[in-house]
Amino acid sequence: MACCELKAYTVSDINFYNRLDPNMQIKIGNKFSYNVKYPKDGQGNICRGEFEVETGDIGEDKKLNIKVVVVGIFSYAPGATKEMVHTDSFKILYPYVKALITTVTANAGIKPIIIPNIDIDSQNIYRIDGNQQ
Repeated sequence: MACCELKAYTVSDINFYNRLDPNMQIKIGNKFSYNVKYPKDGQGNICRGEFEVETGDIGEDKKLNIKVVVVGIFSYAPGATKEMVHTDSFKILYPYVKALITTVTANAGIKPIIIPNIDIDSQNIYRIDGNQQ
């Protein structure tokens, strides 16, 4: 059972360019970043997840690129660890990011880019607690 609940999300940034020639073949690469931030006072069991994805041509000419930043606001169960919140909020927000990239590229009149699924449970999570005294 998930320890998080999505309360709201927004696309805070989107950059897209398409300089593909008709029938041009490219190789697609993906970069992912996900961070969770908590209120400074540590109260309220609310956090902010920021998901950044960049995908596109990895060739020299970089003819196609899309970068999106999606921010989600989550509530989480009391007693949930930060690692649990990180993985659960990632799993909740990821489908929105994936759908956004597919929709933007499809609406641009090119073959839709469908980013791969990510098994967050098998990934290393790096925890950095900033400004802890």
